[in-house]
Amino acid sequence: MELVGTSQLRSPRKGLSAQKLIELYTGMLRPRMIEEKMLLLLRQGKVSKWFSGIGQEAIAVGSTMALERDEYILPLHRNLGVFTSREIPLERLLAQWQGTLGGFTKGRDRSFHFGTNEFHIVGMISHLGPQMGVADGIALSELLKKSGKLALVYSGEGGTSEGDFHESINVAAVWNLPVIFLVENNGYALSTPTSEQFRCKRIADKAAGFGIEGLTIDGNNIVDVYETVSALAASIRKNPRPVLLECMTFRMRGHEEASGTKYVPKELFAEWEKKDPLNTFEKRLLADKILSPDRVRQERERIAADIERAVDVAFAEAPVEASAQQELEDVYRPHTQKVVAPQSDRVSKRRFVDAIGDALKLAMQRHSNLVLMGQDIAEYGGVFKVTEGLVEQFGRERVRNTPLCESAIVGTGLGLSIGGFKSVVEMQFADFVTCGFNQIVNNLAKVHYRWGQNADVVVRMPTGAGTGAGPFHSQSNEAWFIKTPGLKVIYPAFPSDAKGLLLAAIEDPNPVMFFEHKLLYRSVQEDISDDYYTVEIGKGRFVARGEQASIITYGSGVHWALEFLKAHPEYSLDVLDLRTLQPFDREAIRETVAKTNRVLILHEDTLCAGLGAELAAFISQDLFTHLDAPVMRCASLETPIPFCAALEKNFLAKAYLEENLKKLLAF
Repeated sequence: MELVGTSQLRSPRKGLSAQKLIELYTGMLRPRMIEEKMLLLLRQGKVSKWFSGIGQEAIAVGSTMALERDEYILPLHRNLGVFTSREIPLERLLAQWQGTLGGFTKGRDRSFHFGTNEFHIVGMISHLGPQMGVADGIALSELLKKSGKLALVYSGEGGTSEGDFHESINVAAVWNLPVIFLVENNGYALSTPTSEQFRCKRIADKAAGFGIEGLTIDGNNIVDVYETVSALAASIRKNPRPVLLECMTFRMRGHEEASGTKYVPKELFAEWEKKDPLNTFEKRLLADKILSPDRVRQERERIAADIERAVDVAFAEAPVEASAQQELEDVYRPHTQKVVAPQSDRVSKRRFVDAIGDALKLAMQRHSNLVLMGQDIAEYGGVFKVTEGLVEQFGRERVRNTPLCESAIVGTGLGLSIGGFKSVVEMQFADFVTCGFNQIVNNLAKVHYRWGQNADVVVRMPTGAGTGAGPFHSQSNEAWFIKTPGLKVIYPAFPSDAKGLLLAAIEDPNPVMFFEHKLLYRSVQEDISDDYYTVEIGKGRFVARGEQASIITYGSGVHWALEFLKAHPEYSLDVLDLRTLQPFDREAIRETVAKTNRVLILHEDTLCAGLGAELAAFISQDLFTHLDAPVMRCASLETPIPFCAALEKNFLAKAYLEENLKKLLAF
């Protein structure tokens, strides 16, 4: 690994005052001494794990001190200097590392896997790269607020191989977002050297491919880092844009302590020992008589005393006592929905697609902080024309065409939420959500439970078969999200419900997956209110009442059931449209099962592990004494969705509804 720069061998003044130089020095000394204490505690078995940043302190400290206190930083797991430079009390950090209540996650997450709006820091998740999309969202919120602020997000050199790195920089470049993408290039992603990560000479060289500025500096020179970030930040505040900053450095210990360093050539340690950011800076300040040996000793004694005091406080804290009720309550941001009724008798006949578009328009009028994002949703109006006309009404700042970067855009939604905004993200087809899956299930869904930050994001999911669109545009993938704690899942079957539930979802401060069946867009219409109104989330609706059996269903299944009843008036059936799949309406299910004693669960999704399995388990476990027959499920074939009409018709559960119902009634 090539060494970059020797500027620490020269005078570090560069126009900085002696006071600022001492602040930079003590800024590095504090995390170094904390880490040395943590390594001692690790060897004593008093802490379970540690990711050391020894040898890299200049980057975290220099970049943090260069920003304004209310500008967000999104660090990684060896950036202790970010947290100490923001003056987070050490006892709170120690409590976080120990998993006690004095920390930031109530013992629910580890080390630096947390955020704190108080200190304007958003920590990582283990996947590392997704926080870059979150930085995009925070930067976008600052741009929309015209605050003149920016965001700074860290990546390691290994993380630059992740798709999130490329997506997030691309989005930031296209939208001119005020964000610094800071890459700590320490030569190794755990044990994989840069020669096996990328072929370009410098990571900063990648900036040209995105059409943005890129530069490489000596990350072990605290003055270079501080002055470079200071200058970039000042420029970006005046001229918002993204910049890729590569800081060359070296990790003097293992990826984490258990992994060791045997894979690193010994001569590299010898070379980089000479560039230790703390030791070389201390020597330079002593030589320039900015520091004295007595001052160094005093600072070390002061910090050591602070550390011992904080350790005593944190280790004296009682362990977390588990409460199932508290755990469940913290999965979602508390929200008591107030159902809004129409204020007039004005109604219009609207198709499903019109109802969705109307809901978005009314939501944009009511919520000035609402931003819509998606591919082709602006002038083109989206592939299904749901958003047609909205950009003319609300402008491109709030109705934003996105690059094909689903992961970065979902992350942007979370970042916007941190910045005080709501967002609706359109997946062009529900199938494409796989490209943003990690952000949804590991970031949006978990963030409130982890550190109390809600994700005020609705993800619109045009879904379903029946249009001959084949395996990649027709899947029913709602079950992927139903089982993920922290998400709400809505799937309406009628225009009136689609409008009211979408407005309710946008009001809800929690992440909502909102499924819209493509075949219903223009095939179903109703007279619905022109006004703003909401429908209760989690509440089903009976669309037919009968005595022989209950069909519990949602989406296209509702219409299949109603079509069947129209063609077969000899049957007397309850048909329950769930409307919300997570949480589903247990009371309505209890009511219908107690009434008819026979249940058929119908859905377009395939059979194995679909929602029907969960509903059947709930009914069998809680309502068994009401049953006169086994709970039966009618679902689509266990195959991918085929293209041609005959195969697709054979695939769909609708083809098997009558035989399953007859089997149920004959039991």
